[in-house]
Amino acid sequence: MARQVGRREPVPVAGLWRALGLTLASAVVWGVAHVAAGRRAAGFTLMGILALLIVGTATTGLAFQEKLKQIAVQGTWLNVIIAALLALALVWASVVIRSYQVVRPVGLPTTMRVASTSLVVVLSLLICTPFVYAANTTYVLRDTLSKIFPGDDSSGQKVNAANPWKDMPRVNVLLLGGDGGKDRSGIRTDSMTVASINTKTGDTVLLSLPRNLQHFQVPPRLRSRWPQGYTGDPGDQGLLNEVYIEAQRHADLLPKYKKAAQRSPHLLEEVIGYLLGIKIHYYVLVNLNGFKDIVDAMGGVTVHIEKKLPIGGEPERGIPPSGYLLPGTHHLNGEKALWYGRSRHADDDFHRMDRQKCLMKDIAEQADPQKVVTHFEKLAKAATNTIYTNIPSALLPALVKLSGTVKNGADIHSLAYNPDKIPGFHVYQPSTLVMRNAAAKAIAASDNPQQTKPTPTTSATAKSNKRKTSRVTPSATASSTGSNGAVSLKNACG
Repeated sequence: MARQVGRREPVPVAGLWRALGLTLASAVVWGVAHVAAGRRAAGFTLMGILALLIVGTATTGLAFQEKLKQIAVQGTWLNVIIAALLALALVWASVVIRSYQVVRPVGLPTTMRVASTSLVVVLSLLICTPFVYAANTTYVLRDTLSKIFPGDDSSGQKVNAANPWKDMPRVNVLLLGGDGGKDRSGIRTDSMTVASINTKTGDTVLLSLPRNLQHFQVPPRLRSRWPQGYTGDPGDQGLLNEVYIEAQRHADLLPKYKKAAQRSPHLLEEVIGYLLGIKIHYYVLVNLNGFKDIVDAMGGVTVHIEKKLPIGGEPERGIPPSGYLLPGTHHLNGEKALWYGRSRHADDDFHRMDRQKCLMKDIAEQADPQKVVTHFEKLAKAATNTIYTNIPSALLPALVKLSGTVKNGADIHSLAYNPDKIPGFHVYQPSTLVMRNAAAKAIAASDNPQQTKPTPTTSATAKSNKRKTSRVTPSATASSTGSNGAVSLKNACG
């Protein structure tokens, strides 16, 4: 048939914008382009698959929140999540590309075909980006957990995978704060606290020992070396914070551990467990020099400062502080938060112990999930270089579940071994019997709070708290201490 004079040929470009629009719509709702192209069966099938994915994900997230938290600390499941995220990214990109193919007009000029194809490829890459980012974050989490929590370390309590807390009414974890480098050479553990956690209720007792506990009794097997109490090596003062270094110097103290990094915390576990009369199951060592990086990655922490605290300085050597933390409520960065917990020249070790527990409480309560996610890689790196533990990875799901119990209403009590608060306790040559009795009473009171009657001072304090909302500072802990010597952190730290 002869071409009619004056009639224009159809321009293929006219359908290009429609095709790109349908492709963009299909990137949001799978199958839109297929339905528009007359491929209704394929289009509605894609829509159904997307709906199932969305509904299934939302239902799982809402109905199994606690279970998902436990899955998120298991390496095998994290590998599955990484693979699923990457697969979903590939499938989504494939749907977008195929959607464009079914609605693309034929006969496009080469320039337009290349340009439109490039736009679709860019769109596919943009869609893949959040999935790839999520997969990378999951990979970082898995890598961080594998480095911090040794899956093959047999130095801690054995884990019953089927029932981790079987025959273990309480799990006792030794929390250590030291100032050594990554190899932990020469660490002095200036912060030593045992967290005794009820594995059913989550109620916790923090037992804090002073760094300057001196010439204390040692376990029977060590008495041939120190028959009159711990004295360390010649030239040492015989302080509790020297025990870590002692194990580094002498491999024969714990010959079954070849590495000093294992020997040192385990010797402390043994000594402190003996003094308190409890079995310590695991330890966590925090390098205080890296602690500030964790606080910075969290965006800082808000604390109440009771009195003017010096930053640095050594008065005994005539070295002035480089600055001060002023009284009041302040938002601190990592460096200042570290000095809030470490400074002792303005008062004493016992006030510092109180501040450290309040700092731990503030950090735990103020951890912002949004900031944790946005600074996750920085936080993971800081944690890897700062935290050392023998808690096995197999125990993490149970600990995550237990931590949820602790956060949802469990009470946390603190017992500081302070001569002013525990009758009969002395820092020099302390009585093991007094220390054990104090720990036993604090733990018993935590397990049976209804049987613990508050002292008149406690009752008065509680009534006073109803009338006013002023914050109770660490130094005021004595006023809220019960007859067992322990104090609730809710009262002590506000």
